Amino acid sequence: MATTVRDLRPEARADLEDFVRVRESALPFMIYTPDSVAYDLAHMHTDAHYRPLVAEEDGEVIGTAQVGLVYDSPEPGQGYVNVYVHPERTRRGAGTLLVNAAEEHLAALGASRLYAWVLDEPANRAFAERRGYHASRSAYFLRLDLANGTLPPLQAPPPGVELRTGTDFAADPRPLFELDAATIADEPGDVDNEFTDYEAWLRETWHHPLISQELTTVAVVDGRPAAFSMARTDGGTRYGTVMTGTGRDFRGKGLAKLAKNDSLHRARAAGFTEAVTGNDTGNGPMIAINKWFGYETAATEVRYVRELG
Repeated sequence: MATTVRDLRPEARADLEDFVRVRESALPFMIYTPDSVAYDLAHMHTDAHYRPLVAEEDGEVIGTAQVGLVYDSPEPGQGYVNVYVHPERTRRGAGTLLVNAAEEHLAALGASRLYAWVLDEPANRAFAERRGYHASRSAYFLRLDLANGTLPPLQAPPPGVELRTGTDFAADPRPLFELDAATIADEPGDVDNEFTDYEAWLRETWHHPLISQELTTVAVVDGRPAAFSMARTDGGTRYGTVMTGTGRDFRGKGLAKLAKNDSLHRARAAGFTEAVTGNDTGNGPMIAINKWFGYETAATEVRYVRELG
């Protein structure tokens, strides 16, 4: 049986569906749809040199890779390669071929350091280490049963605080961009990110097909967004929060918890049955908030790093 690697064909619906099928089989803790995969490829910043790959075995897609440069980091030369092979199609060479193609692509672009997320399982970690990657920090995938779980009761906002939805900022989302940029700067991680390109944020975040402006909740103080919980959905039963945070001037008041609780309740009322999110293992405050909501750890992923050259 021959295994080969090629670029994802966004014009082919079957290719997009196969990409999602493999990703969901290997990593059922994140939300993807065929439309979101096509959108990412069409709208990713040109400086990212984003290149999704697939591995085929006799015409069947059995592996995927997301490959690109971290264009919004102040440190140049950083790339990422995230490879996932269908759990029933491992040990057939697909992962090796995907990593080879990804590393070649990134090296040609001048990348000097590569980052890869690897599920915390012995075979996966051994594969990364054989390739010259070393373990760095880790993160949790968290899951909440919205259909059968018990959410904390809704709480009235304290005086001076108003809860709004993302749709209230549809005409001018720049205040949310500024809040998102401020909170991401304080997120623990290996790579520093700087959100300075408002137009790129609009394309890649605010207008992304998975974003639900309706289920995004913003806590507003004196007309200024102070905390938020940004929601994504698959348009069916799955809901996720991709960022929950509070501006530095408003921390310690429980506003992030207030915003996320509101979003979760509205998601359940809208018929979503499963909530997913993720946290760096060093982000104690957000982990505590998610445990308070009833999230449980579904898996752990380890960040691996390789220096090129």
